[in-house]
Amino acid sequence: MTTPNLFDTHAHLHFPEFAGDLDAVLQRARSAGVTGILTIGTDVATSRAAVALAAREPDVWAAVGIHPHDAASADEAALVDIERLASAARVVAIGETGLDFFRNLADRDTQERAFRSQLALARRVGKPVVVHCRDAHEETLALLASEGVHETGGVMHCFSGDVGIARRCLDLGLVLSLAGPVTYPKPGALPEVARMVPADKLVVETDCPFLPPQGFRGKRNEPAHVAITAGRVAELRGEPLADLAERMSANARALFRL
Repeated sequence: MTTPNLFDTHAHLHFPEFAGDLDAVLQRARSAGVTGILTIGTDVATSRAAVALAAREPDVWAAVGIHPHDAASADEAALVDIERLASAARVVAIGETGLDFFRNLADRDTQERAFRSQLALARRVGKPVVVHCRDAHEETLALLASEGVHETGGVMHCFSGDVGIARRCLDLGLVLSLAGPVTYPKPGALPEVARMVPADKLVVETDCPFLPPQGFRGKRNEPAHVAITAGRVAELRGEPLADLAERMSANARALFRL
């Protein structure tokens, strides 16, 4: 059986959870058919670490940005640092940025200000955005539309909305990324979303070390497990995994201009 060609569009490999065995984690990913991984910063320090890791591994690229949880840290100096990091050779996206009204670790105005600043930065540097959205679909979509996200493109990371929200994301020119929750016994609207998204607008991710797929819940997630999510999406769509994986990897490479 041939190994599928997979691309994990959202990982945090530079987080402390992987400090002890990163080489083994990467080896397992490669054995599972993962040919590309995007490791994603959530503030200046982790963005710097993501850039360093991508410089070291031939199949890892980096995104730099400030997560809505860390939006209070997105002052002028931090945004200058992110813009500087964005020019590094293997940085292919801006983010993870967006809105999170579920945990509200930063107040809404602060989150929106940080999000707008990073969308403007993405336009300046001509790179797509990695969008985090939790319990904030209306506000996120409105802000993306007003900030001209169609100019840069981007991905709705760990998509959690319904078919209606998915259509509105597609109308903005965004790619949708499905993560571990599509494999859960109570996946909400995700199976319906997995079936309706056009083949050229779909990617998969782990969001590791978070959100492990069914069978690994309660454990640390890692890029090799993207094969489980991709397998479930292929099953839902009634497509062979090899074909869908190939197409989703091509989508990721097109989005990140690799």
